[in-house]
Amino acid sequence: MITKVLIAEDHEIVNISLQKTLEELGIIDIAYAYYCDDALYKITQAVKAKRAFDLLVTDLSFREDDNKQILSNGIELIIAARKVQPDLNILVFSQNGSPATIDQLYNHHDINGFVIKARNDAREFKQAINEIASYRRYFPRHIKQLIDKKNAYSFSDFDITIITLLSQGMLQKDIPAYLQRNGITPSGLSSIEKRLNKMKEAFEFTSNEQLVLHCKELGAI
Repeated sequence: MITKVLIAEDHEIVNISLQKTLEELGIIDIAYAYYCDDALYKITQAVKAKRAFDLLVTDLSFREDDNKQILSNGIELIIAARKVQPDLNILVFSQNGSPATIDQLYNHHDINGFVIKARNDAREFKQAINEIASYRRYFPRHIKQLIDKKNAYSFSDFDITIITLLSQGMLQKDIPAYLQRNGITPSGLSSIEKRLNKMKEAFEFTSNEQLVLHCKELGAI
């Protein structure tokens, strides 16, 4: 059950909207912080008082101003908060919805949910709260689809090398020479073409540019 929530958000109007949405869910024990350092202080004091928060809702980006901070962004806050309270539930509410960022948050920082600031975000925010309250992780639908696609295709080291070189601007016809110089096999142009065609077929793309962009979004490169 979630009864006590801390909101870390530097935009006042967003802060107020989140509080209102939580109140609609029957959650009234709500604290807020406009700075990451202040949020960490509130978490620390709550743990010491044995009145720990059930959930931290945090943005990823915080605008700098004259108040110098030790923690400058949401990821740093998440890491620091988990050291103070390892079992703290964390829901990220942010505009930065790139699959690579979200993948990192789930896999490296063990967040419980992510909601993108966009249309229908209030409804999705409520869904996320209900999922987390039921001891389940909340994944945005479009991100889950991307993660499923990534997991459905197993990238080899050879695949990653080829895509990385293309993303760096190397022409496909020049890749064999690079592979040969670095002792990477297979290095033939036909082998490269076969791997690229297999990847494009798996993701239903027609060009290398589409494949490279998609692999960047997936966080594969």
